[in-house]
Amino acid sequence: MTKAGPDGHPDVTFDRGRGGRIGIEEAVLCEHKSVAQIAAIIGDAAAEERRLLLTRLTAEQFAALPADLAQRVDYCTASRTAILGEIGPLASTPRIALVSAGTSDYAPMAEARRTLAYGGMAATEVSDVGVAGLWRLLAREELLREMDVVIVFAGMDAALPSVVAGLVPGVVIGVPTSVGYGVARGGRVALDSVLASCAPGVTVVNIDNGYGAATSALRLANMMRRAAAGG
Repeated sequence: MTKAGPDGHPDVTFDRGRGGRIGIEEAVLCEHKSVAQIAAIIGDAAAEERRLLLTRLTAEQFAALPADLAQRVDYCTASRTAILGEIGPLASTPRIALVSAGTSDYAPMAEARRTLAYGGMAATEVSDVGVAGLWRLLAREELLREMDVVIVFAGMDAALPSVVAGLVPGVVIGVPTSVGYGVARGGRVALDSVLASCAPGVTVVNIDNGYGAATSALRLANMMRRAAAGG
């Protein structure tokens, strides 16, 4: 149990058994948490020598943490994630690719990459291959066809997940992003587009949810490893 901070927010209870139950350790969403709460969570995890992934940790929140706690985590500005504890060698199988339509989609892709690394999985990144220049994607088609899981990040009309799903045999997870003008409505059009995909078998997560896409891939990876081991 993590004690409430001086701001009076409720206590926070760690789900210590999650890794054993589902194969994915607990992560802490820092959005809407006070710096005092985040500091208490990191401090308790460090005292227990537990690994911890923190998501949606802004640069301002990180800068406000006590120096001794900030020094104990590996912070990534692009993904707004922090990792407490070591990241061991990353497994390259099953093969996972992260594909972004544009460089503006990088933040959720970085969140997914860090989540996969925290879960022990490597990933191949393919960036800036949106449908406005389809030749960029086709130049990487052979590589993507070798992947077991392809996570695709796209805003605006989010056509890319459907196009990728029509080209590759692996599992395709679409991540609609909040990138886009006007009627894109902060990613709602992208979400609707991926949900309405004509390509068979496209899975979709919420807007900008790189963490959710990565944990879906980790569940698949865990199942594939168990199957390969005869479990």
